[in-house]
Amino acid sequence: MFGKWIGGTLGWTLGGPIGALAGFVLGTLFDISEKSDGNAKAYPAGMQTTPNDYLFSLLVLVSAVLKADGKIMKSELNYVKEFFKVNFGVDGAQNALKVLQDLTKQNIPVTDVCQQIRNYMDYPGRLQLIHFLFGIAASDGEIHPDELNLIRQISVNLGITGADYTSIEAMMIPKTDWAYDVLEISPAASNEEVKKAYRQMAVKYHPDKVSYLGEEVQQAANEKFKKVNEAYQLISKERNL
Repeated sequence: MFGKWIGGTLGWTLGGPIGALAGFVLGTLFDISEKSDGNAKAYPAGMQTTPNDYLFSLLVLVSAVLKADGKIMKSELNYVKEFFKVNFGVDGAQNALKVLQDLTKQNIPVTDVCQQIRNYMDYPGRLQLIHFLFGIAASDGEIHPDELNLIRQISVNLGITGADYTSIEAMMIPKTDWAYDVLEISPAASNEEVKKAYRQMAVKYHPDKVSYLGEEVQQAANEKFKKVNEAYQLISKERNL
């Protein structure tokens, strides 16, 4: 049962606006009424994010992005299903989709949800959320402007820097000089600045940064790491570094 999976190890997500959504969507699966009091401050700052806190937070944000362009595509749902299948198998993925379908019927207070996530989740975890949201938005072959605007809004509300947002966007929406955007530098950067930027980004996006969130999240984070290497190799080839 999905309720058994998520009931025992949810922590800070059972408070605040996310807890209110959890209470509505998951209340029929298990009793969380004592914890979900709508008060995020009930949990101490710095409380450890569990993998299930992370995944439920992701589902909440995914539901908002899926609705942003006014339609939910089958390809988008399939992308989400495949992600959860990696961690929970076929049955778990089906149950995750059931929760997602219930969430899409709710009004998601995006700003409040992001503030709660920002209070309790570390920066690498939040960066990975943005990467996931881009992947889901692009899964139907294009990113609708409304989806892009919402992801940008979510990024700001999560406290993601403009440079980091641009870096992740460049990974998902290649354009001229995308490799420089990924490394967060200008095409006018010196060779030494390119090398320094690569080292810094390789550390920032290393999959080990999110290893505590579970193997599936760490594996997905490796996609960002590969893009950093791809960007550096492209620039290195152009400059004969």
